[in-house]
Amino acid sequence: MTEQATESWGRIVHDVERDGDIDGASLVKGLVDGTIAVVVLRNLLPEAVFANNRERLEPVFGQASTTQYTNGSLTTIGPYLAKHLDEPDTYFAEARKANEFTASLGVDLGERTRQRLAEVLGLKRFDTEAEPDGRGYSQQNVRIYADSIRTPLHNDNIMRDAAGTGLALATLRHQLSCVVCIQECETGGELRIHRKRWTEADNEYKIVGGLGYDEAVTDGAPAHEFKPQAGDVYLLNPTFYHSIEQVSGSDRITMGFFFGFYDDELAEAVSWI
Repeated sequence: MTEQATESWGRIVHDVERDGDIDGASLVKGLVDGTIAVVVLRNLLPEAVFANNRERLEPVFGQASTTQYTNGSLTTIGPYLAKHLDEPDTYFAEARKANEFTASLGVDLGERTRQRLAEVLGLKRFDTEAEPDGRGYSQQNVRIYADSIRTPLHNDNIMRDAAGTGLALATLRHQLSCVVCIQECETGGELRIHRKRWTEADNEYKIVGGLGYDEAVTDGAPAHEFKPQAGDVYLLNPTFYHSIEQVSGSDRITMGFFFGFYDDELAEAVSWI
């Protein structure tokens, strides 16, 4: 049976093969409304898909780029929009190259994940977004968390961050995030998510020149921790404050993308990263 946390701010774990159909619309609405911290889907994709994608990605792990901050770093294969909101042309050029490179490697984990999520969640549409002029967003990126790395407390909100850019994503109503665990670390590496959304008043906690916010910004807010296993596909609402706790041992490797909805029907999703 589907495992549902009894705590007020917890996760729902569903084994797609074992547990059968789920009420996907309720899960998506729970994430949007903040009544569910994390939705974990196990056996969403066959193990062979993970094995093939791991094999095809392994030779390019050394090509990952690292962005340094005063309080941490981000190591990725593939671009991410938040880094280039002041230079969208650069982002779209990098996104095109990344999508072509991924296709040349035969890496299809992002595409297959979207297809299965659409089926399991009952979505009418789940495509990588493109601007009206045809410029396409990046389909996925890979995050590598090496030993001792922690991603500080932060939140992701494209509606806020892209406001005034003219990008289609700025008009979204809701944003969620999908993460696929390719490789788990021995200890640490938990997603820690707090039941608190960003407000204007939180700007006083922003770390100048760094990544994210001072931990005091979530004082008193309920928190939930989840340590992913290889093969897990998990969904969260990244507009809530969250962090990735310090990794120990093998690299924590994930593939991910954001997805969102332009209306409250929550039936047609578009993705980007």
